Amino acid sequence: MPVRSVLDVGNCGPDHSAISAMLRKHFDVEILRSDQWSDTLAILERQPVDLILINRKLDIDYSDGMEILRQIKRSEAFRDIPVMLITNYAEHQQQAVAQGALLGFGKLELSSPETIERLGSILGPNP
Repeated sequence: MPVRSVLDVGNCGPDHSAISAMLRKHFDVEILRSDQWSDTLAILERQPVDLILINRKLDIDYSDGMEILRQIKRSEAFRDIPVMLITNYAEHQQQAVAQGALLGFGKLELSSPETIERLGSILGPNP
């Protein structure tokens, strides 16, 4: 049984698969998936998660993932859950951190040692 759970928000099928494969390779995790705020909220109300990864641009409608980050950080129930933004752009990472997220990573950095280390600080050591 996985010891940690990760909610992947707003990624297309291929990106979700790549992120999931990387996470499972390095950590003992269960990976959940949502497309937008409504199903993200439903999952968060149903079960605890250890980390939320939010795509900067949601695949379902290309809306801004930062809005989901803001909703989470405004919520008394969810604001303490670690959140990372998935984007290759440093300026968007900085904006996310300013909103309360941890420094995230871009899809181009998916398997970099820095990304694995950053995730490991939340998800624990390699099983």
